[in-house]
Amino acid sequence: MRSQDHDRLYLSPPHLGRHELNYVHKAIEDNWVAPAGPNITGFEADICQATGAAHAVALVSGTAAIHLGLVLLGVGPGDEVLCPSFTFVATANPILYLGATPVFIDSEADTWNLCPTRLREAIIDRIRLGKKPKALILVYLYGMPAKLAEILALTAEFGIPVLEDAAEALGAHYQGRALGTFGGVGIFSFNGNKILTTSGGGVLVTNDAALAQRARFLATQAKDEAPYYQHSEVGYNYRLSNLLAGIGRGQMELLAERVKRRREICGWYQQHLRPLAPSLAVAPAAEPPGAHANRWLTTILLAGADDSLAGEFPTPPLTPEALRQHLETHNIESRPFWKPLHLQPLFRAAPMYGGAVCEDLFARGLCLPSGTALTEADLQRVAGALAEGVGKR
Repeated sequence: MRSQDHDRLYLSPPHLGRHELNYVHKAIEDNWVAPAGPNITGFEADICQATGAAHAVALVSGTAAIHLGLVLLGVGPGDEVLCPSFTFVATANPILYLGATPVFIDSEADTWNLCPTRLREAIIDRIRLGKKPKALILVYLYGMPAKLAEILALTAEFGIPVLEDAAEALGAHYQGRALGTFGGVGIFSFNGNKILTTSGGGVLVTNDAALAQRARFLATQAKDEAPYYQHSEVGYNYRLSNLLAGIGRGQMELLAERVKRRREICGWYQQHLRPLAPSLAVAPAAEPPGAHANRWLTTILLAGADDSLAGEFPTPPLTPEALRQHLETHNIESRPFWKPLHLQPLFRAAPMYGGAVCEDLFARGLCLPSGTALTEADLQRVAGALAEGVGKR
């Protein structure tokens, strides 16, 4: 069947329940639609309860949260910030907002997150050049925990503060502790495609009361204590509205259920794809010891020319783009992996340590529909289209 025969299957659409309406209706009835109100307070408390963080600050986006987080860590003009290359541009853009320079680091092959070996190499080299990094942004790609023990040992050894970009990792944890709570500052995204959504929104978390207080101050235009509008430093209009926080409150009630379903979907793909299409592999296939991923998106790798998966298949191998276009003929949305930031024109002058791992992943990877509302029939439809796309080679 072709696209006209089926409704579209999206990559990761919002999945709302009935819980959200209760909070939204209450906000409208009480006329609390501004960036203040009880839903914001409640949403922040829900985040703290779910993650174990002492403080949460609800903001307009995950990008805003990264920006404020870097400000809290003292990043400014001329500084350097360590950052994985294999991530969405929103991770690194706030570095540029502050007049600082990103220093990109390759992935490791197990989790696809920042490589500890390359991290040590980068830190030592930047210090040798007289440019000790001001901070590290640590990303959990597609909801997979990084090699935290090694990375945190390195940052402690060299005295480099950590900002955790857990935009894709709400509900994931490591050694029983929520991702986003290991560094000085953590952030989550509630964009429309995330595991939970407020339509647009983000949260900054920290265990430091002073940092949380300053984040709220900066996020509300940095208004000084005065009976009139007085400002002594630059602030931002970054607070989430009470209306959208109401959506977040309803969504937070579903977190455990949504994580469970995403993991089930990933497991389904792992079980069914290889028999249908042996040149495809769901990866990363396993979680590191102590890690519990939320599997925000299920991702596959296609066989490369030298890949063990490629044995019986002709070369050149099937490309992710060809497979993506084939899925489109079935009205199924898929997406290439993040294009490494060191390959982006915007960051062409930025330092980069390594690159072969994330470049290979980008060349061979595709993200599959992973929304929690997918049915068994939907998953069968995706698997069948993938098998057909591979079989046409």
